[in-house]
Amino acid sequence: MKKSAFVTREQAEEITKAYPTPFHIYDERGIRENARRLKKAFSWNQGYKEFFAVKAAPNPFLMGILKEEGCGCDCSSYTELMLSDAAGVQGENIMFSSNETPAEEYALAAALGATINLDDITHIDFLEQTLGSLPKTLSCRFNPGGYFAMGTEIMDNPGDAKYGFTREQMFEGFRILKAKGVENFGIHAFLASNTVSNEYYPTLARQLFELAVELQRDTGAHVAFINLSGGIGIPYKPDQEANDIQVIGEGVRKVYEELLVPAGMGDVAIYTELGRFMTGPYGHLITKVIHEKHTHKEYLGVDACAVNLMRPAMYGAYHHITVLGKEEEACDHQYDVVGSLCENNDKFAIDRMLPKTEIGDYLAIHDTGAHGFSMGYNYNGKLRSAELLLREDGSVELIRRAETPRDYFATFDGFEVYDRLFPGERREAERENQG
Repeated sequence: MKKSAFVTREQAEEITKAYPTPFHIYDERGIRENARRLKKAFSWNQGYKEFFAVKAAPNPFLMGILKEEGCGCDCSSYTELMLSDAAGVQGENIMFSSNETPAEEYALAAALGATINLDDITHIDFLEQTLGSLPKTLSCRFNPGGYFAMGTEIMDNPGDAKYGFTREQMFEGFRILKAKGVENFGIHAFLASNTVSNEYYPTLARQLFELAVELQRDTGAHVAFINLSGGIGIPYKPDQEANDIQVIGEGVRKVYEELLVPAGMGDVAIYTELGRFMTGPYGHLITKVIHEKHTHKEYLGVDACAVNLMRPAMYGAYHHITVLGKEEEACDHQYDVVGSLCENNDKFAIDRMLPKTEIGDYLAIHDTGAHGFSMGYNYNGKLRSAELLLREDGSVELIRRAETPRDYFATFDGFEVYDRLFPGERREAERENQG
């Protein structure tokens, strides 16, 4: 299978007249069409809602697009809650799933009307002490322990994860919450990451639906929704077959009708919290080749680095690379594609076969629309790039400017470093504010 970039060499050359590389660029059309496919796949469930995982791409422009397509937001921190509120996503359209949660984060979630998903049974008392009383709707995150497998294949190891209630704690927690006045209950679980299999959601759904029937029967609690969370992945490699979201939705429907409907629970809403699946394939990191190095290996040095995309350095993750303008040329040259950090793992590709590539060529690094920019950092004093949006009409919009040295030094207030580097600037800004 061929992976094609949604940006051409000509477009990159035009864009860089206003916005120099490196930058992340997102495809509005692709994001919208994908959100519509997801909604259609679960349209059989009257209460279905997708809560976009903000951690994947925390940008209000992207969140706004998904809001227009009917999505809410899944938040896990104070600032993600603030960002969702600023993007116009509020109330029950926010799902707050966090762990080791500070009191102020629970307080803000409650103030915004978000649905809170508890990660631990001890957080019941903590939340009650923080808010004074419990909300009428609460969710609990389930961790069954052990290994999560599909058939004979082990997909992940929930027993080693720090998240969630045990099975016994789910029953105890529901009884405690019901006694404290909670009326509507949710069940949430995330048992495997980035699965490229149409069977993950139906297999997870079976576990959660069976648990829901038992919980409602044994505790008398009303299960209002079941949140399948994330875990549906994307094909990073060209030879991987993409998930078929229509097949996945149909698989969940069959399990729903097999287990929940006969138990009188045909009104249970299904929620999802997808991030990578929603935006991942619809982002590129565009970077320019600025050096060639011929030593023990052949290197292409680019103006991006792990600051702009951490996944290859952190996980050894594969991201496909297109040399823009050379899509039809033979991939008969082997390169390491590297950035400028003082770390030897700052490599976007190792021994990658590409067309003959030269200084000045533009590279599109694929599938950076989720956990790309959002995982950026400032090691070596590197600055994070701009984010751009390729609109449906072909225009390009700046949706986050690139960081500047002023941004990097702005937090050194107590040491007057900023004032030494940019003398008088802060005082001038203060005079303007007063005026």
